[in-house]
Amino acid sequence: MSVVLSLTAVQVNAIPLNDDTVTPGFLGFGVFLALVAATVFLVRSMTSRMKKIQAPREADLMQEEWERAEAQRAGRPKAAGSKAAGSKSRPADSDDA
Repeated sequence: MSVVLSLTAVQVNAIPLNDDTVTPGFLGFGVFLALVAATVFLVRSMTSRMKKIQAPREADLMQEEWERAEAQRAGRPKAAGSKAAGSKSRPADSDDA
């Protein structure tokens, strides 16, 4: 055990450590470059997926809530797919009772 420690001490003292001899080198630069490239591709993928999201507009949500309230006042159960004429929104789920 002491032999291994003494060899390690000799190897460490063989090369003086300073800012000129201890650098990340090509491997560190390659890893950094790979991380930057992966981040760029992930951000591009995320932005393209975010653009595809179809969120309902606030006006559509208010119209649907108004229609539910009117249906309840009239004593009718809520219609599953009732939408105002010409409004575009996501399709209603079948279990929307």
